[in-house]
Amino acid sequence: MNLAPTGDEQRLRDEFRAWLREHLPWEYGRGLPPRFDDLADEVAFLRDWQRRLAAGRWVGVAWPEEYGGRGAGPVEHFVVTEELARARAPELVGRIGINLVGPTLLAHGTPEQRARWLGRILPGEELWCQLFSEPSAGSDLASLTTRATPTEGGWRLNGQKVWTSYAQFADWGLCLARTDPDVPKQRGISAFGVDMRAAGVDVRPLRQITDETEFNEVFFTDTFVPEDALIGPLNEGWRVANSTLSHERGINPRQLVIHLQLVEELLRLGLERGAWDDDRLRPRLAQAAVEVRLFQLANWRSLSRVARGEEPGPEGSTMKVSWSEMSKRLHDTVMAVLGSAAPLWHGAADNPGDGTWQRSWLYYQASSIWAGTNEVQRNILGERVLGLPREPRRDAAPTR
Repeated sequence: MNLAPTGDEQRLRDEFRAWLREHLPWEYGRGLPPRFDDLADEVAFLRDWQRRLAAGRWVGVAWPEEYGGRGAGPVEHFVVTEELARARAPELVGRIGINLVGPTLLAHGTPEQRARWLGRILPGEELWCQLFSEPSAGSDLASLTTRATPTEGGWRLNGQKVWTSYAQFADWGLCLARTDPDVPKQRGISAFGVDMRAAGVDVRPLRQITDETEFNEVFFTDTFVPEDALIGPLNEGWRVANSTLSHERGINPRQLVIHLQLVEELLRLGLERGAWDDDRLRPRLAQAAVEVRLFQLANWRSLSRVARGEEPGPEGSTMKVSWSEMSKRLHDTVMAVLGSAAPLWHGAADNPGDGTWQRSWLYYQASSIWAGTNEVQRNILGERVLGLPREPRRDAAPTR
């Protein structure tokens, strides 16, 4: 693993950092996004920001130039994402399309699908959501029951999805549905691009523990999906989904730099509140700093692997388990340092951060669930990395 940047990589970093200093809507590295009372106003603000980034070709830099990218590699993508987070830049509201749907279409989409969808993802002209999880098929995604039944010119979609981020604003959804119920469950799934404005699509926002409504449940009732919206071969949606999830679980520069920032702010908070003088809190602060540094080194090792042309592979599950559990420990330490201020919320007096720490703690409680629960990730590691046998079903007949 070579940690020294090449001349081109350093020039890219310097160029983008200068662009951010000029175009950020607040002070570089120090500003905070405005608080929006209406999520729709926030999405509009973020859409405009993504449009400006895309105009400078700073979105999807690893995408081919013909679709608005720079034709760069994974290291350049890492550099740009790292600089966005370091500058405290606004979120990319179309990150599902950029980070998950785009790579999936580049790997499995037809030339017509790429021409139709990819160019509108980067500037935020069209937003995508991910229609994978269901009420009874979250950890065990292959058990999904949403059905796509053949009909003239395509399929009729019926079923329910849940935990769908920004579905109420999405133009399209990457959907997994069962197309053959008579074969083993992983072999009868197909992937589709679904028009979220089509008849029969019902999106219902869900109020989260953070008092926000970015999650949704989505219902399909005889929703027509044309035949040219099938992504990848029929009944091979599981392979398509694994391509998507490998990007979701693998190298995570955004979470890396966010946690580098979080630990810096935590150490500063510890100084302000005298935590470094507390024999119980001082080791926890040190542990948080060490664990974030280890996460950084693990990211760089995975990046080196991808830069050599190797697939992220099941080892991405190691990264997902590691950073999510590290994050929960870090936030528990934050609450311990806040002490009596820990239960407070926005607007309360004597609350460091005015509720941002509390919101972050609540948000990252879900980190061990999203992108595949950590229990599932450990199964993947046991079976695909360590070569351990599957645990026999509890209802299976005993062997003799």
